[in-house]
Amino acid sequence: NGHACLDFRVPRRELMRRALLGAAGLCVADSPAIRAWAAAPPGKPAGKARSVIQIWMWGGPAHLDTFDPKPEAGNDYCGPFAKPIETNVPGIRIGEMLPLLAKQAEKYAIIRGLTHSSNAHEIATYMVQTGHNPGERLQWPCVGAVVSFFKGYQAGYHGQIPPYVVLTEAQGRASEGGFLGARYKPFATGGDPTQTPFAVEGIVAPGISQEQQRQRREWLDQLNTLRHAAPNTPAMKALVQSEEEAYDMILGSGAKVFDLSTEKDELRERYGKSRFGQSCLVARRLVEQGVPYITINYPGWDTHKNHSTLMRQQLPELDKGLA
Repeated sequence: NGHACLDFRVPRRELMRRALLGAAGLCVADSPAIRAWAAAPPGKPAGKARSVIQIWMWGGPAHLDTFDPKPEAGNDYCGPFAKPIETNVPGIRIGEMLPLLAKQAEKYAIIRGLTHSSNAHEIATYMVQTGHNPGERLQWPCVGAVVSFFKGYQAGYHGQIPPYVVLTEAQGRASEGGFLGARYKPFATGGDPTQTPFAVEGIVAPGISQEQQRQRREWLDQLNTLRHAAPNTPAMKALVQSEEEAYDMILGSGAKVFDLSTEKDELRERYGKSRFGQSCLVARRLVEQGVPYITINYPGWDTHKNHSTLMRQQLPELDKGLA
């Protein structure tokens, strides 16, 4: 019939292992603690997180320089960054170039055992973002798209800004909607948040003021005779709604989220005036607006030469923005 047959045969040793595990599970399940747990009323989930800010460090920072220092390994492994600093959590040390993060170690968890099987950046990125190997029949959605699916518009999200935002450049096929469809792709801002204005693609037009945008909208409305001739058709209603949502993004509160000129210079300096630091500040403002998932695409970590020199620039930027 053209469909592949499924093979449910299990080797004898595996069958015995599963049987023993099942028997052990039945014994444990009959314990007083398990019975008490089963009888207890279900509680609310403990998780309180409303948004995720994913900082994607293209190329991968060296773990020895950042959150997994091993000075005892010697100079051949550690290079010049061989003096890790103590954090405010006893027993945890991190790289010497991250002093601000060292003061906040109680606020984050370090996972030092995560790895994957690929040395190719693009393949590894796809694996980490989707949980699948490239080349499979399905194009899998990235984690941001999945969050957008479960926490986005169909789940009650009503924000003007799309539920999945990437600052500032998308990650290619590793930030796609996959089989969920184009609706769940990220909104990639483009532009540079260190500039005033932050020229977000599709929202902030360089060289055009807000007043000019309003005038253009009025002129477009006057020229749109079809809209006035058939205002009540379903197609026209959908078109008008889409147009209004787009202009709300351009002229309403949506655009204001990306306007960092409203922030005090002192706060902007705390994040760092780098592109990464200001992206972190924008991400914070997006979280305050209820956006469920934000990715900061942070390039510059694929250091095949001048590593130490580049790290002396990159790591302080990371420290300031992330802290």
